[in-house]
Amino acid sequence: MPSIDLSRYENKKAAKKTAQQPGFSLTELLNKDISFGSRELSDKKKEYLYLELSSLLQAGIDLKSSFELITADQEKEKDKALFVTIQQSVLGGTTFSQALQQTGRFSLYEVFSLQIGEETGKLIEVLRDLAKFYQSKIKQQRKIVSALTYPCIVLSTSLGAVFFMLKFVVPMFGDVFKRFGGKLPWITEKIIGISEVLQNNFSKVVLLCLVIAVFIFTFRKTEKFRKIFSNTILRLPLVGNLVQKIYLARFCNSMRLLINARLPLLRAIALIRQMIRYYPIEASLTIIEEDIMKGKTLYQSLQQFKVYPPKMVQLVKVGEETNQLDYFFGIISEQYIDEVEYKTSTISSLMEPLIIIFLGLIVGVILISMYLPLFQMSNSF
Repeated sequence: MPSIDLSRYENKKAAKKTAQQPGFSLTELLNKDISFGSRELSDKKKEYLYLELSSLLQAGIDLKSSFELITADQEKEKDKALFVTIQQSVLGGTTFSQALQQTGRFSLYEVFSLQIGEETGKLIEVLRDLAKFYQSKIKQQRKIVSALTYPCIVLSTSLGAVFFMLKFVVPMFGDVFKRFGGKLPWITEKIIGISEVLQNNFSKVVLLCLVIAVFIFTFRKTEKFRKIFSNTILRLPLVGNLVQKIYLARFCNSMRLLINARLPLLRAIALIRQMIRYYPIEASLTIIEEDIMKGKTLYQSLQQFKVYPPKMVQLVKVGEETNQLDYFFGIISEQYIDEVEYKTSTISSLMEPLIIIFLGLIVGVILISMYLPLFQMSNSF
């Protein structure tokens, strides 16, 4: 058997590591995956695993050697241990998809896609599709984060400045005005009143915020809470439509991947229902699954729910009629991703000046209200 030259692969990995050496970057920090108590592997690590594994298998390297190379490239011991566990399971006779499922770090969506790939001899193709899926998901998340980071920083800083003025600066002026006595302008009295309310109830406000945070954390996974929260978000101008399209893009991309992997339609819908964390789509998929079992087509099942736009339903209908559902779901997904990116950048561009103008006015009103009595005092002398 001819030997396989790994030097180019190893040189490429070495170059990649060298390129990643430079110091701290705010962009790099913002682009990192953040998970709260999730056992699943991060999207970035999944993308890396599927991309590297597909490249190595395509080069003719067996699964055992591929995992040895991938494991050697890991810096964290936890990641090394995970890949060693998968490798040992495969060597013990377990299929690759089952080995991933046993770790509990991968979704059923990935497991069944890979299982179909193994059964049909298209494992490399499925690995590439999964890598592209996570690349697209990460790219979308990063663009949204990048677009909204600056406005959020400006908003937080400005609110912090307003809070500081009301909590510390206004009370100092208030003490001075009390010593001098006299009638204060209406606007000054109102600002001092707001400051006193904040001073007297600050601990209560903090406690209320903590109670709300604990309540949300405790009940966030209950069906009733998720339904109310999703409906509230949907009613918000601009934001509701944006959130809906983000999840529709993920739904369509997931359908494209699973149908392309030759997974039965009902099985694909059942898997996506477990994966989607957006209540309107998740709830609709339960009914859609039942309707399809009764003989309805997919587009007929989709059109009864407002969460799926008419244009999307019509494209799904064409996909069913031409037996090209995966292709049309791919088109729909790309359209929604483009729309999300455009709307995010537009909202970001609008938010920046509006936040600065609005909070500038608030700060200006506070300053004017504090200086008006001083002008009156100076005129009285």
